[in-house]
Amino acid sequence: MTTKEPVLSVGDLSARSGVAVSALHFYERQGLIGSERTAGNQRRYRRDVLRRVAFIRVSQRVGVPLADIRTALDSLPEGRTPTKKDWARLSRLWRDELDERIRSLEHLRNDLTGCIGCGCLSLRTCALQNPSDELGAEGPGPRRWIDADADAAAAHRPPLAAPPPDA
Repeated sequence: MTTKEPVLSVGDLSARSGVAVSALHFYERQGLIGSERTAGNQRRYRRDVLRRVAFIRVSQRVGVPLADIRTALDSLPEGRTPTKKDWARLSRLWRDELDERIRSLEHLRNDLTGCIGCGCLSLRTCALQNPSDELGAEGPGPRRWIDADADAAAAHRPPLAAPPPDA
């Protein structure tokens, strides 16, 4: 960072981005943003870090895990700030995962009213959703959700290997 390049203190970055100082320090520890230190050991950020922070926050808002955000940022040449073209490319990669989350949330919304009475999908007392604890015979936990999630994941998962040729 040259002395002529405009820089932001952590407080300035926080105020301009709307992100708490503690979150900015966390992002830095996670390798999502970088700073340089002054002679007095104060952090200084290049102005383009504002765009990186915005990219991180929007990505988090749609549910992208920080590890995936870090991978995306690491894929940019020379650690540069994401451009509109970068966002378009990365959002296409994340779209399938987001669509799956949407399907899962729709499933939750649609089944919520039916299970609100007992609070569990496998209690013997749920005569409407689970008569005679039929789901309990399939194993522990929320069987409808476990099975639905497994079915949904399998429907969108590519086969592990090509099927064997017919004999």
